[in-house]
Amino acid sequence: MSLFSALFDRVMLWSAHRHAPGYLFGLSFAESSFFPIPPDVMLAPMALARPDRAWHFALLTTIASVLGGMAGYVIGMFAFEMIEPLLHSAGYWEKYLQTRQWFADWGIWVIFIAGFSPIPYKVFTITAGVVGMVFLPFVIASAVGRGARFFMVAGLMKWGGPAMQQTLRQYIDRLGWLVILAIIVAYFVLNNG
Repeated sequence: MSLFSALFDRVMLWSAHRHAPGYLFGLSFAESSFFPIPPDVMLAPMALARPDRAWHFALLTTIASVLGGMAGYVIGMFAFEMIEPLLHSAGYWEKYLQTRQWFADWGIWVIFIAGFSPIPYKVFTITAGVVGMVFLPFVIASAVGRGARFFMVAGLMKWGGPAMQQTLRQYIDRLGWLVILAIIVAYFVLNNG
């Protein structure tokens, strides 16, 4: 069944759309403050579809992510009481508590590693505002940490180029079904364990 290869083809078409950079900017901004989907899902195919613009897309993603992080910081500093119930209902409360402890233990270094953490970046930005982290170091650390991640993703796609696109296209259905199977197995293991 070629469900995933058809989806892959559609994503590659969308990633070459003339408005795609604007959508990437919006997604990157939103993900750093409130939205659950990471910008890598757009950055990677866009850099793969247009390797000549990979660095531009990485820079755009970094700038938007840092701006979104600033919005998350402001939310944490001034509106935490309003969003605390959302952290509970979205299942982020334990991650928030863990992140808060990391801030207490390591300070600004947490923001550098946040770009590569499995914990959503928005949790770090909101927590930075809650704990009152000094703003300028927060912005600089965000730019370095997030930039490293996005330039790495774009660089890998640029390096892989058309050959990587063809290889992904060839194996995407098998990979997609393996991921679905892994999710189903993980669900049963976690719920019956």
